[in-house]
Amino acid sequence: MAIIRSITSFYEWIITIGNFFQHLFLLAIRLYWGWAFHLAGCQKFDDIEKVAGFFASMGIPLPELNAYLVATLECVGGWCLIFGFASRIISIPLAITMTVALFTAHAVGAAEILSDPPRFLIELPVSYLLTSLAVFVFGPGWISIDFLMESLIIKRSKSR
Repeated sequence: MAIIRSITSFYEWIITIGNFFQHLFLLAIRLYWGWAFHLAGCQKFDDIEKVAGFFASMGIPLPELNAYLVATLECVGGWCLIFGFASRIISIPLAITMTVALFTAHAVGAAEILSDPPRFLIELPVSYLLTSLAVFVFGPGWISIDFLMESLIIKRSKSR
């Protein structure tokens, strides 16, 4: 029985450590990929006509409007991820945008998802998409404005 208690204690300790680092990991993901999203949006704004032309060449409707929409979403969404503000909400349109990018601008690599997974995984929108999905599923973690706001809302509702 002592061995089972020791194994159980060790396992619980591992879980506790993993749970603690989960929040630091989510912060690191948000900071890195939030900044990457922001830079990608800024690059689109720097040559918005080229982006609109590229969108038009792929048959994306309203290419100029969509170029501005994507650039704005990436810039603003990047900052939302960095600060952990409205993280789950902003991750939805970011994930949709990256899915569209995979099926349009990166369709050749996306088509290799099953036949050549490494080819699929090197497509940049895959990393952005996985980041967006991770933030949507796990939330921003403790080190975020979302967590602070949630804590304040819960405190207020309990004090009433």
